[in-house]
Amino acid sequence: MKGVIFNAVEEAVTRLYSEDVWDDLLEAAELEGNYTSLGSYDDAQLMALVGAACSATGHEPDDLVRVLGRHAFPHLAERYPELVDEASGTHDFLRRVNDIIHPEVLKLHPDAKPPAFEFEDRPDNVLRITYRSQRRLGVLAEGLMLGAGDRFGEEVDVTTVSGHGEAVTVFDVRATRMAPAPS
Repeated sequence: MKGVIFNAVEEAVTRLYSEDVWDDLLEAAELEGNYTSLGSYDDAQLMALVGAACSATGHEPDDLVRVLGRHAFPHLAERYPELVDEASGTHDFLRRVNDIIHPEVLKLHPDAKPPAFEFEDRPDNVLRITYRSQRRLGVLAEGLMLGAGDRFGEEVDVTTVSGHGEAVTVFDVRATRMAPAPS
């Protein structure tokens, strides 16, 4: 897994909790935590961090990874603003992942193994997304989808249709523009 993901998770933990909590998680997971964005790291390190966080908080792994994904999105958006700023909303952004974002990631990190996504427009403003990755981190993808909704000012509802925790997971994603606050 690329270091940029670990950097995004570190930023999410320090924003939600503190730098001390991040250091405590690294210690509990017996990791050094010197993650560089260009580095590649064993997926087991992320799972060790999640395990340490679950032990410390009592949260279920899926819930924790979803929250981390959601709160990691701003880091990724700040890091690659040109890939996010051109999108008109969550669905538009998600459709760009395979054709724009992942090719750009591969230019910077030729050894990366990003997930692949397939898209199908469904009735009632639902985008069906099929996620494919041997990492089985669909719940992280779900959190990132929620984070994209936050970024675009949309209420996003993600329903897992099939394959929870599998190499292939199917999601239905509904994105609704939030009404402006009354003045």
